[in-house]
Amino acid sequence: MASLLILLIISVVAVVGLRRLRLPAILGYLFVGVVAGPYSLGWIGDVKDIHLVAEFGVVFLLFMLGLEFSLPRLIAMRRAVIGMGGAQVLTTAIVTGVAAWLMGFSPAAAFILAGVLTVSSTAIVIKQLGEQLEVNSRHGNNAVGVLLFQDLAVIPFLIIIPVLGVQAGASNSTAQISLHIALTIAAGIAAAAVLFFGGRWILRPLFREIARARSAELFTIAVLLVVLGAGWLTNQAGLSYELGAFLAGIALSETQYKHQIETDVRPFRDVLLGLFFITIGMMLNVRELPDVFVWVLLLLALLVVVKTSIVFVIGRAMGEEPGVALRTGLVLAQGGEFGFAMLAITAPEIMTDYQRQIVLAVVIFSMVLTPILIKFNGWIAKHIVPSYQKNRKSQAESISQFTNELSGHVVICGFGRVGQNVARLLQSEGFEYAAIEIDPDIVQQALQAGLPVHFGNSTHADILEAAGLSRARALVISHLDDSAAIKTTEVARSLSENIPIMVRARTDEQIDPLYEAGATDVVASIYEMSLVLSGNVLRALNVPVSKIIRQIQEIRRENYAPLRHTYAGNRARDSNDFIPLAPRTLRNISLVEGSYAIGRTLESCLPTNKTIVVDAINRSGIRGETPQSDTLLQEGDTLTLYGAPEELDSAEHFLLSGRG
Repeated sequence: MASLLILLIISVVAVVGLRRLRLPAILGYLFVGVVAGPYSLGWIGDVKDIHLVAEFGVVFLLFMLGLEFSLPRLIAMRRAVIGMGGAQVLTTAIVTGVAAWLMGFSPAAAFILAGVLTVSSTAIVIKQLGEQLEVNSRHGNNAVGVLLFQDLAVIPFLIIIPVLGVQAGASNSTAQISLHIALTIAAGIAAAAVLFFGGRWILRPLFREIARARSAELFTIAVLLVVLGAGWLTNQAGLSYELGAFLAGIALSETQYKHQIETDVRPFRDVLLGLFFITIGMMLNVRELPDVFVWVLLLLALLVVVKTSIVFVIGRAMGEEPGVALRTGLVLAQGGEFGFAMLAITAPEIMTDYQRQIVLAVVIFSMVLTPILIKFNGWIAKHIVPSYQKNRKSQAESISQFTNELSGHVVICGFGRVGQNVARLLQSEGFEYAAIEIDPDIVQQALQAGLPVHFGNSTHADILEAAGLSRARALVISHLDDSAAIKTTEVARSLSENIPIMVRARTDEQIDPLYEAGATDVVASIYEMSLVLSGNVLRALNVPVSKIIRQIQEIRRENYAPLRHTYAGNRARDSNDFIPLAPRTLRNISLVEGSYAIGRTLESCLPTNKTIVVDAINRSGIRGETPQSDTLLQEGDTLTLYGAPEELDSAEHFLLSGRG
């Protein structure tokens, strides 16, 4: 218990600090393990018990990977996944495996090292690309495709590595080892077939019955039973727990309960995976690091250069521009979390502690280096490949060629579903438009259809200028990514002070930041849906259409202020965020006997430095909307306040006790 408390305290501090620096939490967990482990400060002496629990983090990670597996997605991305991903995994594994063998590693150790260095960090790469708005760029699409294949390629390694450990301990011949591996793979295929078809015949009806019970606890227990039970079955067959969890995920990936299962499993995965990375950090012997530091730096440089070069060559062979191929390579030039999983199941007989420390340090340092490489991948590509900078300029020139003769048109940033519908209505009224989209597939299909859509990143000033922003009558921003919408708005407003900028916002949390960035109008999807639904209801109740329209227009003029005052509840939290942030919300505060606010005015009882709004006071069953500031509060009053959660906490404390 003391060990876990120490780890949790350090983890909170480290992860909060890294999040402020906008760095992945994985690096924080690794740092915690290094600092608290037996080779550093020694706060945690025996890591066996913690490591036993932490291993289930990888089990849940593989289950989530199987749950997200989609054959149609693989087919749609087959060029990047199977073509580039398959070539990268095969080439990198051969090159690193042969190099390790020539450096004195045993064949089994060389095979494991090939697997460890072949994979990249899916978690870090996706996070960094997302923050830099590069997920849908050409190099981003390539990287995601390669990562998807790498994740699938981990499975054969997880099957074979435990077998190598058993055979190494038994000192069997090469023929016996090969036979055992072949039998293990056959057992893996049989287990896959059993779990896949068993999932269709047993798991789907089972979860259907469990869902009918409408019990959240029962559903969560069933999910845990499936994950751990599938892992136990494959372990009994001589395979790894991780393989069973992955196959169970695939079996449930096509069910209607997929998203609910993801929601239930994510907390277990995140906590246990955090512990797993901590235990990996504990394995690094920092006391011996000076003795192997030269080897670590050499292998780290080789890893980055070799993986970048391999991906670059493959990208060029597949017709990618040199700059795009290089950026893809830089993004993938590191080790990954599945490499740690392979090292964790590697038997001591296969790899010496000296070799293990070198490999472990190389993977950890490569992951630390990753955010820097990804952040500056464009800058590096422009300086190494001069033609890439020219291509950027030619991209802007290409857009300019189509928009030079346009004047009084509308620029649309983001040509997804919303952008396409806006364009369709503009075209029906005879207005011209020029659209900018970062998804190459959408651009290609739109161009084939003869639509004026161009590839480009609208957060760049030169792209907006090329689209004729200075001559346009209006700018429409319909990005799905909120940060991209804010950045595009800021750049556009800096280029033109007067152009009307209409922006689509997915959540109410983005409305005020978008207005501050320079938006003329912000259309919040959730509120527009509420207005349309309410309008239809009022019309069904025979309320005059003119009155409905006036009411809706008044709400829009107030930037949806009347609609923002709602109770958020738990569903408002975004389960995809590592630490979900609750939005501004309504809260009821009842003045019980002895409350400080009783007998005082409303104005004197609320902090002046808080942005809290008094929505109503409920007194003896009578609700008074927007009460006056000089209203005297009475015992039994229930105040409905609107504000940020932390501000509401402070206000409630003051109303009840008189202390802020």
